[in-house]
Amino acid sequence: MDSGGNIQVLTVVEESSCEASGAAVQRKIIHCDCDCFYAAVETRDDPSLAGRPLAVGGRAETRGVIATCNYEARAVGVHSAMSTMRALKLCPQLVLLPPDFERYRAASRQILDIYRDYTPLVEPLSLDEAYLDVTGVDRCEGSATLMAQEIRARIRAEVGITASAGIAPNKFIAKVASDWNKPDGQFVVRPRQVDAFVAALPVKKIFGVGKVTAEKMHRLGVQTCGDLRVWSQSELVAEFGSFGASLYRLCRGVDERPVRPDRVRKSLSVETTYTRDLPDLAACLEALPALAEEFGRRFGRARDAGRVSTVFVKVKFADFTQTTVERGADRPSVAAWMSLLEEGFARGARPVRLLGVGVRFAEVGEGADNGQLVLFGQDDLPED
Repeated sequence: MDSGGNIQVLTVVEESSCEASGAAVQRKIIHCDCDCFYAAVETRDDPSLAGRPLAVGGRAETRGVIATCNYEARAVGVHSAMSTMRALKLCPQLVLLPPDFERYRAASRQILDIYRDYTPLVEPLSLDEAYLDVTGVDRCEGSATLMAQEIRARIRAEVGITASAGIAPNKFIAKVASDWNKPDGQFVVRPRQVDAFVAALPVKKIFGVGKVTAEKMHRLGVQTCGDLRVWSQSELVAEFGSFGASLYRLCRGVDERPVRPDRVRKSLSVETTYTRDLPDLAACLEALPALAEEFGRRFGRARDAGRVSTVFVKVKFADFTQTTVERGADRPSVAAWMSLLEEGFARGARPVRLLGVGVRFAEVGEGADNGQLVLFGQDDLPED
């Protein structure tokens, strides 16, 4: 903090994993993803859980949700982000455990150490998955396929859980491929196979295409990436905004993003699911300062935050429909969140089960000032 009590944060500058020369070297990317990570760690530490439907998540009486579950639970319809109450109705014999993040982080550190034995270009996406750029690595005679097999065998032997892997010329295809032979498998897409592989992919496999966008595409007669290739870039931009340019590239299997060992945080947020629904807008506004206070604590600890470009509010209603409202801003502000909350609540005008507040950060190099910025002015902090 500075002398005036304002929270300050340094903008973090990324280092690219690609050479500036842009030499035409065929990249070899591995995407590793542990299978049912939290549940796998729990089963490793308690073998009596093996073969039983298992989920890690919050309790039903506190309106918890499922963080992850094993394949036995998935077989009867349980999945992550499902309410625990719904999961227990689907599977009354479900073993529900609270998360133990210290153990999960310890396993994650072991796995990252294994990855870094092969390449320094490791980009973690979460505790249980990461991209590895093994271009030019000599191990396993330079074969990314053999490296992935060896990495997975080491995770099994040294950590006691299984992982799956995708091997491809870029991040987009490698991530899709890692899901192809789950669990405990791997899949390789060679450069000559990229065009046909991507053309047959359902559009929902494209990063950033969620349920709403996929449904819109289906209404437009677009089911696969091959269907999407009929559209020009200008047509996609007109229909889907700036995301249209990404769609144009990805549906052709083009993804030039480098593997970044030090990822810049894109957003920061906090949210709360309430034990009892908030009945109206007044109750939501009354709950907002506590959320803002928690956000302020997390924001003050964030060392990888950049320049704020957007503030947003997330509202999930009692019927599980949800909306997010955002606007451009250069700092988080309780006043801005309150205004956005009013707009978001009006979209549903019904009791609320979850509220979230947050910010998005500008891309590195976006805007004129990349130095220290004062955020959360004294007048914007909630009162004690």
